[in-house]
Amino acid sequence: MASTTLRAAGVVCAALIAGATAPALAAPAPSALATAAAPPAAPSPSPDPFEGLTADQIGEKAVTATQSATSLRMAGRVVSGGQPLDVDFAVNDRSECTGAIKLRGGAAELRQTGGVTYMKGDEAFWRASMTSQGLPPAQIDATIELLKGRWLKIPQGRAGTEGLSGVCDLKALLADLGKDKKDRTGLVRGPDGEVNGTPVATLVKKKTGGETTTVSVAQSGKPYILRTVKTGGGEPGSVTLSDYDKPVKVVVPPADETVDLSKLDPGTAT
Repeated sequence: MASTTLRAAGVVCAALIAGATAPALAAPAPSALATAAAPPAAPSPSPDPFEGLTADQIGEKAVTATQSATSLRMAGRVVSGGQPLDVDFAVNDRSECTGAIKLRGGAAELRQTGGVTYMKGDEAFWRASMTSQGLPPAQIDATIELLKGRWLKIPQGRAGTEGLSGVCDLKALLADLGKDKKDRTGLVRGPDGEVNGTPVATLVKKKTGGETTTVSVAQSGKPYILRTVKTGGGEPGSVTLSDYDKPVKVVVPPADETVDLSKLDPGTAT
């Protein structure tokens, strides 16, 4: 029943990473969701780790490094289907994740581990999700009452929930990173900056129609992508990538606080 919303979240998460080395997004501090903002100016490290490299070559190094990550956190706001969507997820390469999404005035927490997904949304979230799928008002009211204060448990393979896999599949997300090499050409290096205390090189790409993307690449440690900002165009937004290679702890909700999806939708296993 929540598949439409979850698919939207999956698409957004994929877009945040896949566009990171060219058209992309930006982000707030890891602890908060925010709108796009250019990275503040900061002195670059000495010596410059990217000295002698073109902006396109730095972009290639950033893609390679980011694809090697075993876990990361993404937090930011994007526009999906004309609607603002806030995301804040920590995800690892074992298809485990924990985080939250906000859209259409509602909010929900999401956890996934062992192939099972748990979602806990507020009334506005569930109502918007079910209304968008055309469910009758009486069914929506009854379902919201059943889910009040509880987690919806969605076992792996439930029909209609295929989009869930994209939300917490780090390997798939990183496999798509910079897939279109044309998006990684024509980059220009802008002024160096700083993201959460880490010096960064900034890569800028401008497209016809006023769309501009700024990508921040770490200048210390591995050249991970730390921030992407997209302004102009039809889908502006921002995202910060952080907590690379740190453990992702997923707490399974107590059984007495969950409602199995089968109680809401008979569905069949795929």
